[in-house]
Amino acid sequence: MLGIINLQGFTRDLSLYLENQVPVGLFGSGVGLSLVLGFGAAYACYYLSVIAKRPQLVVGGEGLCNFLKHHCPAVTETYYPTLWCWEGRAQTLLRPFITVKPLVHYNNELIKTADGGQISLDWFNNDNNTLYPDASSRPTILLLPGLTGTSRESYILHMIKHSEALGYRCVVFNNRGVSGEDLLTPRTYCAANTEDLEAVIHHVHTMYSEAPLMAAGVSMGGMLLVNYLGKMGRQTPLKGAAVFSAGWEVFESAITLEKPINWMLFNYYLTTCLQASIVRHRHVLEKQFDIDHILRAKSIREFDTRFTSVMFGYPTNDHYYKDACPCHRVKSVEIPMLCLNAMDDVFSPGHAIPVETAKQNPNVALVLTSYGGHIGFLEGIWPRKQTYMDRIFKQFVQAIFEHGNEINSM
Repeated sequence: MLGIINLQGFTRDLSLYLENQVPVGLFGSGVGLSLVLGFGAAYACYYLSVIAKRPQLVVGGEGLCNFLKHHCPAVTETYYPTLWCWEGRAQTLLRPFITVKPLVHYNNELIKTADGGQISLDWFNNDNNTLYPDASSRPTILLLPGLTGTSRESYILHMIKHSEALGYRCVVFNNRGVSGEDLLTPRTYCAANTEDLEAVIHHVHTMYSEAPLMAAGVSMGGMLLVNYLGKMGRQTPLKGAAVFSAGWEVFESAITLEKPINWMLFNYYLTTCLQASIVRHRHVLEKQFDIDHILRAKSIREFDTRFTSVMFGYPTNDHYYKDACPCHRVKSVEIPMLCLNAMDDVFSPGHAIPVETAKQNPNVALVLTSYGGHIGFLEGIWPRKQTYMDRIFKQFVQAIFEHGNEINSM
């Protein structure tokens, strides 16, 4: 309350000063300029006192906490959201249009699965780098896109460009049927079933057994990654993991996404994207599913009730959602994992983030910003080339690959 009173007094005093000092004639009178400058000063004060804040760092272990503070300074620095676009929904909607899409050339690989399906992997080998010229030992990062995302998403391309500068190799795990390849069996993907991810990690690790391996997942890709890590414990070749904008509690995510404005802005569009994939593979899926019934779904929850939960054999959609919640797996993660979320993310409401559970696991760190939206984290006046999320990613993967053995000694 005191801050509001001081801000109001400051604005009033500044306006009086400008009205007395600005010559009449500029913009017709000094009042117009006075109002503009007064509003600008008030907005700047509001932004600096309310919007720009240091993220909340929640870490279960002192070693990981000190490691991050030393090697990942961005986790303790003030995050300055884009001045004209700091609200969560605005950041979520505008990021794909504002940020550039770097040019990345992939080598595609299709690998077979045990059930007769296939998975599309896009490799960026970074063979021309001078930091790690030996391909057999070059650090490798497995990237997992979001719900309907592929290797062509801007956030994936930015991660690859940052990895390229560090000399690392990247491979993108495209979920079944989303990146143009044929769907060979009537099965796609979901956040709870980690079989395809396990197959991909085994494949990549087998190809480059001497290369240190990490993974980074975004949105649903992050959910899948946490569920995998919680299931595998120490039985994973991954040295570390980064998770961005994960939906920690699926029921809570569904509730917020079904609010009218969020349904119009996000839910319905994503539902149509999921349905478009069903239409594209209709000739394979219609043997087991009522496609017309699925196409009448108006929300992600309805789509999951009519298709996803049925496909993976859950008795009800509630059973699927409970199994898909990464918040239940945090306690079982046994490698260093950094998770970035914005508290104003409508896909992952702040009250559902597993803060207390993370405090009990020395391997887990949560970085929570007040603003940033869902995979937004825009910063700077015109944030085309880098976001706060990109900086966190670059610093963390470099820290794990180059200094990871320091965690237990800090």
